[in-house]
Amino acid sequence: MVLTTDWVRLLIVCVFFTAAACAIAWFTGLTSPKPFLKAAVRAVVQLAAVSAVITFVLTHLGLTWAFLVVMAAVATATSARRTGTGRKGVWVALAILAGAVPALGLLLATGLLPVEGIALIPVGGILIGGAMTATTLSSRRALDTLSERYGEYEAARATGFGERDAVRLIIRGSAAEALLPPLDQTRTVGLVTLPGAFVGMLLGGAPVWQAGALQIVVLLALLAVESAAVATVVELVARGLIRRASQESEVRLT
Repeated sequence: MVLTTDWVRLLIVCVFFTAAACAIAWFTGLTSPKPFLKAAVRAVVQLAAVSAVITFVLTHLGLTWAFLVVMAAVATATSARRTGTGRKGVWVALAILAGAVPALGLLLATGLLPVEGIALIPVGGILIGGAMTATTLSSRRALDTLSERYGEYEAARATGFGERDAVRLIIRGSAAEALLPPLDQTRTVGLVTLPGAFVGMLLGGAPVWQAGALQIVVLLALLAVESAAVATVVELVARGLIRRASQESEVRLT
């Protein structure tokens, strides 16, 4: 085991790490401590709640699927809030699910992933979480770029580009930057990081080769899922389905 179950020591270390993050952010002027405190408290509460119900959920396949739906809904709400798209944020669900659902379906169809809660929830959570991160990062970069380079957008429209093509031309490169983290994680796996699926299987007593096989499948699935998410975001932004309120008014004026 990596951690002992000495709850006093565990609490002290967790408080220390949270305080360190808050102090570093505060004294270096990066941000206020509030986001770190809120994130830490939410993590504790959420994990406690999940731990309380997870055993029951895992024994009922219907509840397992319902739990995955809740994961997707929370991911959508989180990404929509981060991108500041308001009511239009519901469209980020399409980006999150565009890759996660087919990837999960393929793993189930090939038999690599058993139709059991103990497998569906962790792998589904990894795929949905990866899609959420890619959607949030690509949406923020795309929308920021559209604002910063709005003059180029207008120039493209003036030379005959339609709205969709003009927006795509401006935002594709910046949106693609959301793929750098998964690419780097895949390139450096085993050399820099040992991801969660690999470590989890090892701690569970699985053979090293089996843990490695699962991890490579998950990593490559994440590449596909996050690529699909970013591509979907680009298309949705280009079609005006993901926009901030200020940008909607700007585009209408042209």
